[in-house]
Amino acid sequence: MEKGFVEHFKTIIKDIIYSFGPKLIFAIITFVIGIFLIKLIRGIIMRLLKRAKADLSVQSFMQSMSTALLWGILFFVVGLILGIKASLFITIFGAAGIAIGLALQGSLSNFAGGLLILIFKPFKIGDEVVIEGVEGYVEDINMLYTHVNNWRGEVFSIPNGNVSNNLVRNNSAEPHRRVQIELHFYHDVDIDMLRELITSTMAKHPRAIADKPFQLRVNSFQDYYIKTSARCWSRTEEYWDVYWDQEEAIKKALEEKGIKLAIPMQTIKHVDKLDEKE
Repeated sequence: MEKGFVEHFKTIIKDIIYSFGPKLIFAIITFVIGIFLIKLIRGIIMRLLKRAKADLSVQSFMQSMSTALLWGILFFVVGLILGIKASLFITIFGAAGIAIGLALQGSLSNFAGGLLILIFKPFKIGDEVVIEGVEGYVEDINMLYTHVNNWRGEVFSIPNGNVSNNLVRNNSAEPHRRVQIELHFYHDVDIDMLRELITSTMAKHPRAIADKPFQLRVNSFQDYYIKTSARCWSRTEEYWDVYWDQEEAIKKALEEKGIKLAIPMQTIKHVDKLDEKE
């Protein structure tokens, strides 16, 4: 009886191999070829986008979206080869889509936000931005997240849904940017002399834009100092270099003239206690 059972089991295995084996082999070959085609198609898409001079943000978004779509098509084709009916695929994907949609409402919102960023272009890769209190340079924009690299080398992944629904400040949107340096002086300073000294110092910088105004403005009067701002303009990509250079140049110019910046001070008066003894 055991021998008959073994023979019957072998027969079943042979039938499965003969009927399903070719499909499995063909499916594996198709999968391997599909991986190669995905890489090839992605490369073609990226070359076309670069040839069309598309923004880096568009390239990044299209790369991630095309990758997800191509892998989905590959799994669908492999399933058909293995004998899974298309109607079953549609049913499974439909049910999975509803379940995933309910579970990943935030991710769908992020995907929609990514599309809005792609369409309206509030910023692009490389721009200096402030998003939800994070200030830095846009490193990448994919289907779900915008990655911002701050000054300390920290990368923040901000959901695209949050980006599209909140205030975004793009410091790189215009070709020129105003350099503004806050300075505090004592009340007895000669403001006209100070204005001439600081504006002429800023005008000497080779990368400050000559046909834009050089200014020193009085912003407000405080208890012990005058709050002023020194202003000039630079090209956006040179902003920080000009800013730091101007701070250093102004400090040296003030020191040469003996002008001191206002700093907080407290006056402490010491009173000797009178000897109350007779």
